[in-house]
Amino acid sequence: MMTGTTMVVLIVFISVGFGVIFDMYKKHLEFKERTLNHNSKIDESNITLKNQVNSLEERIKVLEKIVTDEGYSVQQEINKL
Repeated sequence: MMTGTTMVVLIVFISVGFGVIFDMYKKHLEFKERTLNHNSKIDESNITLKNQVNSLEERIKVLEKIVTDEGYSVQQEINKL
């Protein structure tokens, strides 16, 4: 059987153990929340960058059409004169 002192010590250990486990779980949840917030910021940045890349690709296509157009080289020759 357990004595009164043993029971008190056991209750203290269990209480401290649950306190430590609860604090660890709270820290885990805080870390998870920070990670999710950080990931959403990264996703927003990725969307912005993808939009910029798409815009630049469209501009390059337009410039390629201008440069490869036959009239462009004729216009360049006229401008040289």
